[in-house]
Amino acid sequence: MSITGLKPYSAMKDSSVPWLGEVPARWEVAALRHRYSQVLGKMLDTKRITGTNSLRYLRNTDVQWDRVNVTDLPVMDIVPGEYGRYTVQMGDLLVCEGGEVGRCAIWTGELDVCGFQKALHRLRPLKVVRDMPRFMYYALHAATKGNAFSDGHVSTIAHLTGDKLRAHPFPFPPVAEQAAIVRFLDHADRRIRRYIRAKQTLIKLLEEQKQTIIHHAVTRGLDRNVRLKPSGVEWLGDMPEHWVVRRNGRLFAQRSQTGFAELPILEVSLKTGVRIREFENTTRKQVMSDREKYKRAAKGDIAYNMMRMWQGAVGIAPVDGLVSPAYVVARPLPSVEIRYFASLFRTAAYMGEVDNCSRGIVKDRNRLYWQDFKQIFSPYPPLSEQVQIADAIDESTRTLQHAMDRIVREISLLREYRTRLIADVVTGKLDVREAAESLPDLPVESSVEIGPDDEIVASPEVDDTPESEDATA
Repeated sequence: MSITGLKPYSAMKDSSVPWLGEVPARWEVAALRHRYSQVLGKMLDTKRITGTNSLRYLRNTDVQWDRVNVTDLPVMDIVPGEYGRYTVQMGDLLVCEGGEVGRCAIWTGELDVCGFQKALHRLRPLKVVRDMPRFMYYALHAATKGNAFSDGHVSTIAHLTGDKLRAHPFPFPPVAEQAAIVRFLDHADRRIRRYIRAKQTLIKLLEEQKQTIIHHAVTRGLDRNVRLKPSGVEWLGDMPEHWVVRRNGRLFAQRSQTGFAELPILEVSLKTGVRIREFENTTRKQVMSDREKYKRAAKGDIAYNMMRMWQGAVGIAPVDGLVSPAYVVARPLPSVEIRYFASLFRTAAYMGEVDNCSRGIVKDRNRLYWQDFKQIFSPYPPLSEQVQIADAIDESTRTLQHAMDRIVREISLLREYRTRLIADVVTGKLDVREAAESLPDLPVESSVEIGPDDEIVASPEVDDTPESEDATA
């Protein structure tokens, strides 16, 4: 399938809609309410569970781009009169009302009967127009990525109300043309997804190679002929005979300084450590209720997210900055090479020990408090060897990291290209009717191999804002 020969439509008209611009003269531009019915879901009340007339319910977080999660759904009772209004049927389009507003997927009937909660809109084409929900999926993708739902000001939590969605204008080609556009974009999307999946697989292999290098260096050292001895620590096993083990409380001291509101805010990435948060580059607005309560992390300190250190949410502060109260800040004591320990803390074995030492009522909300962190045993080579190991890790993983960074950029460019292509096609900037005719039919399952915005495996992010201040839905 080639897109190089695609041309614009011969006759265009002004849509009078900023995010659409000009559209083909034969297309209609209309408010959504003229083509689709819209229903906002039912308020989820987990207390209303008697076991009679109960249904599983989809939540906002269960609807991702082009796919719907149906595992571990909550259950709630429903009265017979609510079945039609608050349940979904095959072909319904589910649209997120909060979080990433406009994120959507088509329900393909994974469950016999399923409800949907209040943070989701259900769109269903009116019978008199017979529009294709798959075309509307792509139109919503273009609108969302083009910030068409932005109201021009930053709010704590964005919402796409029913009134706003029903009144929002969209392009509506003739139904036969919608089918051609869907056919073309499904093929293009499938090809791009395959490219992304292959690159993600390569990143995963490179990351595994990198972690193998780091794990051996921080637990066995650089001399492959060194004699080993039992460490006495289960997760560590054998270690060089001239090394010792020490509790973290003998290597680090807790820093709990507050009152430095003028310092920059720092955040954590699971793969790249601690960095300065750039608010202007985020689609979310996090409210700092009182910066005076944020902790100071001095340059060279270790900072970790109590709830996510077991995933590797830990790193070295690059500058003096502020971290949220949900963080622990550990100041290295003399004879500690911080780079060695930052690498150690990110190994799978160490993260497993952190997971074992974390506490909480629910496992995925467990926290590693300072008093537990300081009791964990860590290998402690001589200081000169810590420096040598840190230098060797930097040198031996530099090429791997550059390769992964390059692939991440390539994936980002592929996603940008896909977003631009979808927008150009669904708004009529490119005529794909002739190209779509020559394309074969796709198996139903192939169109949802990977969601359009799957995480890049090399760079998942973790927000460091306390739960009470988390503005994401």
